[in-house]
Amino acid sequence: MAMNLPSQRGRGRRAPMADINVTPLVDVMLVLLIIFMVTAPLLTQGVPVNLPDTRAKPLDQDQQPTEIALDRDGRIFIGKDEVSADALPPRLEAIAGARTGKEPPQVFLRADRALDYGRVMKVMGELNRAGLTRVALVTVGED
Repeated sequence: MAMNLPSQRGRGRRAPMADINVTPLVDVMLVLLIIFMVTAPLLTQGVPVNLPDTRAKPLDQDQQPTEIALDRDGRIFIGKDEVSADALPPRLEAIAGARTGKEPPQVFLRADRALDYGRVMKVMGELNRAGLTRVALVTVGED
């Protein structure tokens, strides 16, 4: 800690202070931290689905997968857009046709645990019929 004492030879003149004042830097960093803490939860939006628990390991990803969700009422969502059961096959065929490689695109299927098993299997059958065979069922890890 440097003390700003008057110099003996300058007779009252002050010597320049060589310390760095980090208080403004700390203030800015704390404000940025608070901003990121508030905005980070807002960036993860989706359809509220009560997922089942599992002990499986998470998957590694290279590209952005297509997310399909079935909520408690049996409504189907592709991303955040609701899709009727009749409009699902053409949408899935469009997704399969837009693939950028030899293998089909990855699909994440999220279904509410209270949903009928047959309803989930109908959607999986439509995925298979459209040629989307890389389907991962999304679950919540056990605590």
